[in-house]
Amino acid sequence: MRKWQCIVCGFIYEEANGLPEENIAPGTAWEDVPSDWLCPECGAGKQDFEMIEIV
Repeated sequence: MRKWQCIVCGFIYEEANGLPEENIAPGTAWEDVPSDWLCPECGAGKQDFEMIEIV
């Protein structure tokens, strides 16, 4: 499972956790998140997210 970070505000979407409060089930791959989904923190679109590596 990967993690994606909003380059605008730093919010992190974790595929393993999903976002149940936004009707995105745990285990939902980034590719399966709706294309019109917006960052819950700042309203940025999916195009403003980058995959990150946590070390």
